Amino acid sequence: MRITALYISPGHNFVGRFGSSANTHPALSVPEVECVAKRGLRNDRYFDHQPDYKGQITFFADEVYEQLCTALKLTDKLRQACRRNVFTLGTDLNALVGQEFTVQGIRFFGSEECRPCTWMNEVFGPGAEDFLKGRGGLRARILSDGWLRVIP
Repeated sequence: MRITALYISPGHNFVGRFGSSANTHPALSVPEVECVAKRGLRNDRYFDHQPDYKGQITFFADEVYEQLCTALKLTDKLRQACRRNVFTLGTDLNALVGQEFTVQGIRFFGSEECRPCTWMNEVFGPGAEDFLKGRGGLRARILSDGWLRVIP
């Protein structure tokens, strides 16, 4: 799995906000991020969120991001609008649901698909939620400590 981008965010923009506008916590691009087993990504909004949280880290395919932009004719939307932590290239993320896998020496467990929600229509445009059904990314648990790095 090739990592093309990494993001963390200090706060939640959408969780618990249904029916109201999103918050404005930025998704910060970082060259590396510390994975802490059973806890999450240090300095991310889901770090120590709850015991054994299924979304301690999220993955999203760069290929899907590009397809989304093409399908919706977007030229101004940044990857961080997806609010996923790790952007990948060349990996079928859905195949990792229910599987243990290793990236850069760190072990993960693919807990479930990262299902898109109506907020995707707000941040990308009408049709984004439907387009991303079945390809919204992967939620995972972190099983071992280590550092993930972007590899250009």
